Amino acid sequence: MTTKRLVDYHIGRLQDKSPDVRLKAINELALLADSNALDVLRSVYENDPDPEVRKAAQEAGRAIFRKQREEGVQ
Repeated sequence: MTTKRLVDYHIGRLQDKSPDVRLKAINELALLADSNALDVLRSVYENDPDPEVRKAAQEAGRAIFRKQREEGVQ
């Protein structure tokens, strides 16, 4: 499976009713470190009803942003 398909799959999982599923999707998106997930993670951070999910989305977004910035410098 391509990275884009994996990112799209995990982005889709962010709509799941279960906070655990959403948390796992956020963790996977952080590991993939694809900048295409940043806007979606921002939306989750701003709108998700679960505070743990919001915090995870914020941390994942920051980690992806940092990684993208570091790779751009090299």
